[in-house]
Order: sequence, then C-alpha cells, then structure tokens
Amino acid sequence: MIETVETDAGTARVTWHHAPEPRLVLAVSHGAGGGIEARDLQALAAALPAHGVSVALVEQPWRVAGRKVAPAPKTLDTGWRGLWPALTRPGLPVIAGGRSAGARVACRTAAELGAHAVLALSFPLHPPGKPEKSRADELLGAGVPTLVVQGGNDPFGRPGEFPEGGFELVEVPFGDHSFAVPKRAPVTQEAALRTVTDAVTRWVASLG
Repeated sequence: MIETVETDAGTARVTWHHAPEPRLVLAVSHGAGGGIEARDLQALAAALPAHGVSVALVEQPWRVAGRKVAPAPKTLDTGWRGLWPALTRPGLPVIAGGRSAGARVACRTAAELGAHAVLALSFPLHPPGKPEKSRADELLGAGVPTLVVQGGNDPFGRPGEFPEGGFELVEVPFGDHSFAVPKRAPVTQEAALRTVTDAVTRWVASLG
C-alpha cells in the first residue's frame, strides 16, 4: 500500500509492507544518494513481515519531488517529523530507521518523537577520508536501543572506527556503503544481504 503524507517540507510517500499479525512497525528512510529501491531496504521489506514487523519504506519529500540533491539536515528532520503521525497510526511501537543520511535523521529525532528503537543502516560516521569530522554524537544521542549495521569496507566509517557506546553493531563483511561486496570476495551478495536481514530480525525479536 502506498500512502502520500503532507509535511512542512513537502509531500512525502510511504510504501507499506504489512505483517499479517504485526506487533511493531519499522519505518526506514533512504539515503542522500538513492531511494527505497536500495537493496537492504527491499530485503528488509521482504523478510520482516513474516516476523510480525510491518515495514514502512519512507521517501522524503525531496525525493518524491524528483530532486537529485538532498536538502539540509534540518529539512530532512522536518520531513521525518511530519511523517510520524502516519507511522504511529497503526497504534504499534515504531522503530525509527534509515540508511546513511536517513539513519542520521532517525538518531537525531528518536527521543523527541518517542521512537521505540533506532535501526541505523550504513551510519555515515564521517565523510570519506575525513575521520576528524565525526558524527558519533548523533548516534550516541539517540537515547533508545540502537542497532548499527555497517559494511566492513564502508568509507563513511568502518566498524572498527565506531566508539564504544549504548548501541549494538553488526558488521557486513566486505560490504561497502550500500552493502555491495566485490565479486572476488569470499561471500556472495545474497549472503551479505542475509547478514543484514538476519541481524535485524534477531534484534527486533529481542526488543520488548
């Protein structure tokens, strides 16, 4: 089911993948360079409904409008806040999630919006090649149970670069920022995605 939602940042869109007997909603948004067709978002939408989790794939207003460049973080947060009533309408706890820039939005707004937990896919810990420009404070400030799923070769932050903190981190071996693995890697692309879906399925089951 596709739902359009008006926000102060423009018209957003939610593609729902409903669980037969839902107990949670996982709302995940895309990054600054792509949409909800991202391989990890599609894999989660296919896998989680069978485990009692309805998945809402969120397209930010800039993407719905056909623009190529994401707006400033403040505008992204505004769009996400405007979507929240639609995400909570089913009356279930909502896990705020996203990949890359979407993960930053989820972390920044989780406590304010009352998110049940945060799923951060490919959290951009720093710009490539600039580890001194850390965004760790956003991740550490989420204030709710948080799972980070990070590619082992992500130039925006490899797993070993993350600080200690109140979050769980799962590595996708050989994965880049989009969880793509090289053809020469000893793991297949399917196995890499299975690492993502298995980790999220296990983590979601552990949430109270």
